[in-house]
Amino acid sequence: MQPETEPARRDPADPRPLVGEPLCLDLLNTRWVEDGVRRDLLDSVDGLAVWLRSAGLDGRAAADQATLDASVRTREILLALVDEGSPPEAVDALNLVLERGALHYRLGPGGPESRPRTGDPAWLPSWLAAADYLRLMTDSPERVKPCAHPDCVLHFHDTSKNGTRRWCSMAVCGNRAKAARHYERAKTGR
Repeated sequence: MQPETEPARRDPADPRPLVGEPLCLDLLNTRWVEDGVRRDLLDSVDGLAVWLRSAGLDGRAAADQATLDASVRTREILLALVDEGSPPEAVDALNLVLERGALHYRLGPGGPESRPRTGDPAWLPSWLAAADYLRLMTDSPERVKPCAHPDCVLHFHDTSKNGTRRWCSMAVCGNRAKAARHYERAKTGR
């Protein structure tokens, strides 16, 4: 049984080009490149508030400095796990995040329920993201992918039928790659 999270809902103030990915990837995607400039939604408590709203966690976690620090730390851990092939120090760091909370079960009016709890509420979004990472690694690790565009830093969960998605967005990065190939062919006369 997985921890219950509210469905993600895009905050109108969320400037990110890719939202709605599983929580661990959504946390990774709080940094992106726009017009050649690196952007970071978690560069302030206000940005954290936007992410918490978009992730459906605003009613469960405070947008404060402690939650921001925990979220940024966890994002760096997840980035190392996804991009560097699970180095031991990142594995140990993720396990420390996971030790900060647990999933508690109970019987509710509608049947079995699970509720995550953390010793420090600032770590709840991080614990949920870490638990979500474990779920993805259990269910379909080969479907967690970085965008194939060399200038993009976004990650996605490939839900395509055959698992061959390459771009965070076909409309943005996929189109840029097609345009670059077309330009090269036109330039070389092929």
